[in-house]
Order: sequence, then structure tokens, then C-alpha cells
Amino acid sequence: MATVASQVILHPYVSQSLKFGSFNVGRDKLYRTVQYFSRFLAWFLVSRGNKVEAARWTALKSHLGIVRKLMRLGKPVEHLQAALRVASSSGEVGEQVTSIGRQLAYFGYLTYDTALWANAAKFIALKPGTAERVTKTSNRFWLAGILFSITHGLLKAGRLAHDAKKLRNSETWGEKDLSDEAQREVRQLALENLRADTRHQFIIDLFDIWIPASNLGLVNVNDGVVGFAGFISSLMGLRAQWLAINNGKKN
Repeated sequence: MATVASQVILHPYVSQSLKFGSFNVGRDKLYRTVQYFSRFLAWFLVSRGNKVEAARWTALKSHLGIVRKLMRLGKPVEHLQAALRVASSSGEVGEQVTSIGRQLAYFGYLTYDTALWANAAKFIALKPGTAERVTKTSNRFWLAGILFSITHGLLKAGRLAHDAKKLRNSETWGEKDLSDEAQREVRQLALENLRADTRHQFIIDLFDIWIPASNLGLVNVNDGVVGFAGFISSLMGLRAQWLAINNGKKN
């Protein structure tokens, strides 16, 4: 029995899970996945008339939302720093502008989100009307950030596709220098990885955009659609973060 327990506790997957959970971003990805799954499941249970069971999942969703707001304290400053780093770097103007816009939008979103957490924690007392306006402003910034991210992804994907085509056209026929060929293969692999990462983030943004759009009443979808979209994008982000932590891959 002790041997079996040791094999379970010391299993590599358990160690990888502990390593994943030791990072704040890893826990946030996990909580977000459960949060939006709870939102989808609560809608599903209500649609089947099981309101009592749905209330449990709705409460879990709400609690995780508050916990995640607390975990994101300080994140607005990170986005400001990221915006400054992009502004001081060189690159395509369109990509720079959209990247800066995304970082500033997320700064605004998370700043207002912090105020909502403080209100939920009773640290400050916002009037219902004020809290509603803060929530709407937060969602507007969130939506703007996703739109900037989508635009950035399209611009970057176009540039990377052009670079990949240019690299393929640069291949010469006949006798080839082995060192040049090796360098070309390295560049091709790097480009393919960048294109895959860009597509991955683009798909996540296409799912995520439904959440603030629904919160603002810009689209008429139920909690099932929003919960499912958030769950899928969360799973994608969770998997990417898992690989980044446990396989040494950089985002």
C-alpha cells in the first residue's frame, strides 16, 4: 500500500501539476477554466429545470470571479510596462500601435476591475449606479483590448506569411552550402513557431470577444454560449501555460 501511495504521490504528473500551480498565472488559468465551465453548466442545469443544482455552480462561478480579481492586483502596472517596452522598441508601425493599444486597454480594464473587487470585498462602498458604470467601463476596455489584439494578430500573421514566402523564394538550386541551408531551416522553424503562436492567440481572442460583448449587450447570446466560449479559450490558455512551464516552451 505504501508503495502504491508513493507511486501516486511522486508521479511525474503530480509533480508537474504542483509546479504549474506554484505560479500565479497557472492558478489563474485553472480558475478561469473552472469559472467559465461553471457558467456553462449552470445555464445547462437551469435549462433542464434543475435550479437548485445550478445555484451551486453559479455561486462557484461568482466566487472564482472575485478570487481572480484579487489575484490580478498589480497587473495593470505590468501592462503599462509592456506598453512602454513596445513603444521603445523597433518594428512594424501597425503592429506596434495595436500592441500598445492592447496593453493600455488592458491597463484600463484591470484598473476598473480592481475597483470592482474592492467593492465586492466591502473595502470600498460604491453606489449601485456607480458600480454598474464601473462594470461597463471595465468591459469596454476589455473589449477594446481584444479588438486591438485581433487586429495585431491579423497584421502580424500577414507579415509572417510574407516573410515565410520570401524565405522560401530565397532557396537556390544546385549545390548548396550546408551552413546556409541549416540557417535557413532554423529561420523557417522559428517562423512556423511564430505563426502557430499568432494563430493560437487569434483563436483565443475570437472566443473571448463574446464575453465583454455580451456583458455590454452588444450581442444577444445566452450564458451557455458565453460560458462555452470562455471555457474553450481558457482550456487553450491553460494548455499553453502548462507547456510553457513543464516543457520549457516560451509563450
